[in-house]
Amino acid sequence: MIEVAVLHESGWPGEDWELLAQRAVVAAIVHSPYAAFATDEALYEVAVKLTSDEEVHSLNRDYRDKDRPTNVLSFPMVQADLLEGTGNTDDGEVLLGDIVLAEGVCAREAAEKGVSVADHATHLIIHGTFHLLGYDHMEDAEAEAMEALETQSLQSLGVTDPYGDRQTG
Repeated sequence: MIEVAVLHESGWPGEDWELLAQRAVVAAIVHSPYAAFATDEALYEVAVKLTSDEEVHSLNRDYRDKDRPTNVLSFPMVQADLLEGTGNTDDGEVLLGDIVLAEGVCAREAAEKGVSVADHATHLIIHGTFHLLGYDHMEDAEAEAMEALETQSLQSLGVTDPYGDRQTG
C-alpha cells in the first residue's frame, strides 16, 4: 500500500495537491519494477513538500553544493540495492523518501512549456519518485530509460508527454 503525505505551503495555485501527489506517486511506482509496492501489505510512505524557491535553493546548496533553486529534489531513505527486501520490515512501514518542489521554478517552467502548473508538478513528482526508486539520469541510457517510465506514468494519468518535443536519432 502507498501513502503520500503532502506538506503544502502558500503560493501554490488552488489544486487538490493531496490527490495529485498520491496519483503521481502511485503511477510512478506502478510503472516501475516495484509495482508490487502498490498492493503489498507493507505501507510504503512518500512525503511531498510543495515549498518556495528559497527553501529549495537552500536545500540544493546544502545537500548538492549547487547554489541555486531547482524544480525538484528527492531524498531517498532506502538504498536502491535494498528496495527489493523492504516489505519485510518489523513494523510493516517503509519510508521511501521525500520529494520537494519549488513553486516559482515549477510555475516558470510550466509557463515556458505551455502546460498547467498541476501537470508540470505531476511530472516533477513522478520524476522525483523514480529517483526515490533508484533511477538516475547521469548517463544517456539511464536518462532514456527514466524518461520512458515517466512518459508511461504520465500517460496513465492523461498528462501529455513532456519529452515529446525532443528530436530523436
